[in-house]
Amino acid sequence: MADLTTIESQASYGIGFQMGQQLASNPFEGLALDAVISGLQDAFGGQASAVDNDTLGAAFSEIHKRMEAEKAKEFEAVIAEAQAYLAKNAEREEVTVTESGLQYEVINSGDGETPTAASTVRVDYHGTLINGDVFDSSYDRGQPAEFPVGGVIKGWTEALQLMSVGDKWRLTVPYDLAYGEQGAGGAIKPYSTLVFDVELHAIIG
Repeated sequence: MADLTTIESQASYGIGFQMGQQLASNPFEGLALDAVISGLQDAFGGQASAVDNDTLGAAFSEIHKRMEAEKAKEFEAVIAEAQAYLAKNAEREEVTVTESGLQYEVINSGDGETPTAASTVRVDYHGTLINGDVFDSSYDRGQPAEFPVGGVIKGWTEALQLMSVGDKWRLTVPYDLAYGEQGAGGAIKPYSTLVFDVELHAIIG
């Protein structure tokens, strides 16, 4: 145990403790604490990395794949339910499926301009999970939202660049075009397919 009687040693211990908490909060199988300490010592001492950048990049990539595979296994039921929902929805005549997998249905057609990825738009929207649970709605708030087309989930960015001002579409957005493997907050779990009614009111920038 290190000597923790000085202010400097106490602060140093606190830094190490915080780093340990960060590692423990997002660990991967096989994490080698002695190797972590060696890397820390080498970096702090100005030494060259004992692992070259290419090898390090490949290692990080492989660990990420393993962690995502484990998470996908945990959410297999969610993924399967969403795939079945998407397949059934795609069979409907009124639904168009794009190359990316985005599904949309035209509810009302407008005749205004079409935004670009650089545009800022004003919209109303109503978002639900595929079981119908509402997670967000500008209609419920009574206030349209404004945001850059390029600053939202991929499914929205794609759809808005196909819409005209005055359009109202129903979007069914697969997880990889929504919030992906991470989800969003407590309401949107990882791998969630989402359904949005989107009404494009104006291009404001």
